Parts: sequence; C-alpha cells; structure tokens
Amino acid sequence: MLFCSSSYLSGQERQVTEAISPPDSPLLDSLLHSDARLATVVQHAAQYEVQIIYTQINRDAEQRPHFNQHNFRLNARQYFNPASLVKLPIAALALEKLNRLQRPGLTRRSPMATGASFQCQTVSPYVTSPDSDRINTVGNYIKRMLLVSDNQAYNRLYEFLGQESINSRLTQLGYPTARVIRRFAPCDTTANRHTNPIEFRNPATGKPSYQQAAAVNQQPYTFPLGHVAKGRAYQAGGKFIQRPYNFTTANYLPLQDITDILKSVLFPQAVSTAKRFQLTQNDYAFLRYYLHHTPHSSGYSLYTPSHYFDAYKKYLYYGRNRTVPTNPTLRIYNIVGMSHGYLADVAYFADASQHTEFMLSAVVYVNKDGVLNDGVYEYESIGLPFLKALGEVITRYETSRPRSVMPTLEKDFDLETIK
Repeated sequence: MLFCSSSYLSGQERQVTEAISPPDSPLLDSLLHSDARLATVVQHAAQYEVQIIYTQINRDAEQRPHFNQHNFRLNARQYFNPASLVKLPIAALALEKLNRLQRPGLTRRSPMATGASFQCQTVSPYVTSPDSDRINTVGNYIKRMLLVSDNQAYNRLYEFLGQESINSRLTQLGYPTARVIRRFAPCDTTANRHTNPIEFRNPATGKPSYQQAAAVNQQPYTFPLGHVAKGRAYQAGGKFIQRPYNFTTANYLPLQDITDILKSVLFPQAVSTAKRFQLTQNDYAFLRYYLHHTPHSSGYSLYTPSHYFDAYKKYLYYGRNRTVPTNPTLRIYNIVGMSHGYLADVAYFADASQHTEFMLSAVVYVNKDGVLNDGVYEYESIGLPFLKALGEVITRYETSRPRSVMPTLEKDFDLETIK
C-alpha cells in the first residue's frame, strides 16, 4: 500500500491538513478549569495532546434532538492512535453488508468460518456449541468488540468487509480522511491489504448460505497527515530502537469523525440521509444495547467471570475502576481506545432520574518516557483519573443546566428482542 506525503494529497484530504482548527469553547474551557483534578492535564494540554468534544443536546417540543458542540483543542491534524475506536464503524459496516447481501439464511446469527490464503492470516473454523454465544457469528463478534473490545473479533469483521470496501464506504458516509487499514495483529501493509476467504452457514439447514473468496485491495491510499512519527524510541521484537515510532500507515480516525459515527448510530434521524448507515431498526437496537451494557449486565455468557468488571470499558465518569459501583439510572453508550499511551472514550450519557443527556468525547496521551510499546504508560495514574473527573464535571454541570424541554429518555432495549 502506498502512503504519500502531504504534497500528494487529494483535495478532500488537503482540507484536513490545511483547515483551521475550530476555536475552543469558553464554556468548556471554564468547566475544565473548575475542578482541581483536571489541572495537571489541562495546564499541560499540549504535552498530553488533549482533545475534547462536549455536545449539549436540547429537545424541541416533538422531542427531536438538537446538538450544540463545544470543543477544546480539537484538531484533525493532530494524530492520535484510535486503537479500538475503529471497532464501532466496523461493527456498523458489517451489519450493513449483511443487509446488502440479502442472502437467504444469512443473518448476524449465521455460523461463520474464516480460512487463510496469505501471510499473517489465521483460521477461525466453524464452532458448534449448545451455547449460542460461543459460536462464531457476525453478531457475536460485534458483542465481543463492544463489550470488552476484543481484537480478534475486530480482525474477523475487518476480513469480512475487506480493506477497500471499508474505506470507500466511510468516504461515502462523509469521512473521506478516515483510514481503517490494519488488523490488530503484527501484519505489514501488504498483508493487511489481503483478506481471508469466508463462509457462512444457514443455521436452519447447515448448508452454506454465502461464500466469499479471498480478496486484495488494489487501491493505493494516501495518508491525510503525511509522515507521522511519535516518541523518541520504541520496542519491537525484544529490541530497543532509538528512533520515533512510525504511525504513517496506521489506522486514522479523527475525534470528530468517531463522534459523528456514534451520533449517527444513536440518532440516525438527526443526521443527513447520506451519513446514515443502511441498518434496520433491529440493527440499531442491537448496537445500542451492546454499546451501553457492561460485560455482566449484557447477559453474554463469555463475560460472566469477575475480571470483566462493570466499568471494564467505561473510562469517562468511572475511570475503568474495577470496584466502583455503577449508577443504576445513568446509561453510557460508548466506544473506547487504549494503545501506545493514548486513551480515548467517545460516549453518550443519558440519566433518566436527572433528565439529562449529552455527548462527550476525549483523548489524552500519557507516555512520559517517550518510549512506545514498552508497556510503561501513565494510564492508571494520570489518564483514567482525568477521564473520570472530566465525565463527572460535565455530568454535574448538566444536572444544573436549564432546559426548556425535558428529554423523554427511552427504557433499555430488551435483550430478548435483539439477541
């Protein structure tokens, strides 16, 4: 795959590198300076590469949502590693592809087998089990991705979709500079262009309902930010390499893009038709359910062990604290990322008891020694406490913010209707 320097960018990509960052919101800036727990990061925001989007939601008389966005250091030109944030668009695109294929017996519950035909590819055979949660299906892969951020599940759906289809569809949806071009595996750029042969079975007959041949993406990509390197050194293969880590051919998903993608999943009628995924109402309910639930509350049998604690994938407000009790009236629909010193959480908050709702997206970089892949990051000491405090500060403000119309927040989705 070819990634070019900024001098070879397309017109749309050039807009990203040349665009002026939106101004910081005075309100958000004031909130960030209102709590001492945020001070360390906010006062050194450039060092921590902080970006925040706080979106107020106001309902009109018909309960239609209207969004008022506040930014802090939002900058699409400032690269951050999106890590598992890319799992949300992959989940939505996988459901969309099933709808588009329209094959008899092909649904998100259809047993799925993945073969191998190129370097770095691995096999995932058909699995039979009386526990439907253990069978490899598109639906179960999505559950694993959204509940505990499972990387192998992401790889299987990346291979199902194919690199070219992923990125061309994201462009159609209005995200022309997003790049989802890597598995979560030590594969080079050539191997990531190649995707595996896949077969689905009809659950009713046991016979193949859809077969997909191995594929290769022949489309060369530019990289919207040109050459991107981070840190002063990195570790690879047990060696210490004294030069910056190269992110040029890594996945790229600006904070605004993933915020808009979450908004389109939660509020499809509030975005333009061109930016909506082609999903059924049941698909939307399915995604929302697993974006919201914790591993235990989801009812998914693989995640009953205690090490999958309630806040496992909740950074904002809970700080991924394994002992913190969750607020029963507060629902958080979110997707997170944690990799290479970057922590990110993109979330929608809804509290039925307080009649509040808002969106909050944030990314912070905590890598004091400047060495990547060494496993030494300040996630627990700086990053997660900052995100926890940030969620609490915005939540507290929202409880006092006046609203002309109180939101009517829907009840949780029923697992039996979407499993």
